[in-house]
Amino acid sequence: MKKLVIFDMDGLMFDTERVYYKAWQEAAKAYGYNITWEVYTQIVARNSRYIEKVLKQIFGEDLPYDAICTKKRQLSDAIIAKEGLKKKEGLIELLDYLDQKGIKKVVATSSMRDKALNYLRLSGLEKRFDWVICGNEVEESKPNPEIFLKAAAKLQIEPEDSMVLEDSRLGLQAAVSANMTSVLVPDLVAADEEMTRNASYIVASLKQVIDLLEGNESTNQ
Repeated sequence: MKKLVIFDMDGLMFDTERVYYKAWQEAAKAYGYNITWEVYTQIVARNSRYIEKVLKQIFGEDLPYDAICTKKRQLSDAIIAKEGLKKKEGLIELLDYLDQKGIKKVVATSSMRDKALNYLRLSGLEKRFDWVICGNEVEESKPNPEIFLKAAAKLQIEPEDSMVLEDSRLGLQAAVSANMTSVLVPDLVAADEEMTRNASYIVASLKQVIDLLEGNESTNQ
């Protein structure tokens, strides 16, 4: 039985990646740029510093990143305000199970802290986790394992006693580098050979994570 479960947020806890893709597209278009799906997959699960670096490498240093990023946040906030923040299947059941078993829970997201805390408030989950660590609180973004190692250290739990739940390639790489059990719950991007190799387990929903924690590995890839 693991002692700590670390949750990614966007695309793992909440169905937000579709919202972000649409918002990035519309925000960039307003300034004359085209963020395609190929471009978007390069910035998924990255923190703001890295996203700026990648987009300027693609579009040039003249890219008005701050303006586009601000508009993207406004657009995504408007979509979520209108449509609500949709929780991923099995999230509440898994959180209830972890509470029953006394297993610690941390959110480790590349998002900024104000956004992460706002989402937790909107979803009514702000009191369901032992700690939250965000992209602006680490030096290196995923695939660097810093964010996961800091989470384990904060809760005084060894990496090998920790499980990471992720939907992204970079998150899986970070979990492997941190020497933690990695569980892939695919969202927008289907598992390819590399993701399959880095995932200790692949499950269809968060509810199946309960089976893994119970020792039922029939859901193994």
